[in-house]
Amino acid sequence: MTGPTFGDDLTIGSRFRGPDRSGNGGYTAGSLAGRLPAAGASAVEVTLRQPPPLDVAMKVQYVDLEDATRQALLLMGGSRIAVGQVVGGEPAPVEPVSAATAQQAMSRFPGLDSHPFPSCFVCGPQRAHGDGLRIFPGPVDAGVVASTWVPHESLTDRPDRPNDPVQHVGIGTAWAALDCAGGWAGDVGERRMVLGRMTALVDALPLVDEPHVVLGEARGREGRKTFTASTLYDSDGRIVGRAEHVWIAIDPSAFS
Repeated sequence: MTGPTFGDDLTIGSRFRGPDRSGNGGYTAGSLAGRLPAAGASAVEVTLRQPPPLDVAMKVQYVDLEDATRQALLLMGGSRIAVGQVVGGEPAPVEPVSAATAQQAMSRFPGLDSHPFPSCFVCGPQRAHGDGLRIFPGPVDAGVVASTWVPHESLTDRPDRPNDPVQHVGIGTAWAALDCAGGWAGDVGERRMVLGRMTALVDALPLVDEPHVVLGEARGREGRKTFTASTLYDSDGRIVGRAEHVWIAIDPSAFS
């Protein structure tokens, strides 16, 4: 293992929160994943060690391991907030449903009635259109949830080019869109959980103003861990990104 090198700081703004006092897990993981070389062509695994703080500059440190793998560490003081690295293989996608089916499922989203984190950037019903993603995954089959999503122009990865006819969202937002559908497939409404690990492959950054379908699927439990997957499809039914997650059951009072 070679000595560490340091990159730019990473700050998760309060807009991108999950629980009220910490960053959305998918957004944080994706923001770190985007700092790794080859992240656009390979799956990246990010493990969240602690709740990501909001509005605080965290240091990104790179470490080259003996197998030529580069890790990206997200640090605050002496604490590791997250660890990311490129991995082999690809997350298995969730089978698609139609946009009409996903739209109907949104009306059955359990979080509209009871939500553990109602101001979540991704799935919080308290977030206005253009502020949060308003992805509301409702059930379509046993263990499968779906939602539609149209990325807002405020999420563009190139805010310096507002008149560009083709705009994409940033990598953090793409990972965020793949986050909460997994949590709701794993029944986060009844089993309080936070994201512990996310492995994602983003084939193409989602286009602003294009309709998408987001799916989540439950894939088992083991003790405090819940395993899920998610997939994001564009309006032509092509896979934009897919992910697998490990969720950790928590004491709800820790985030109250």
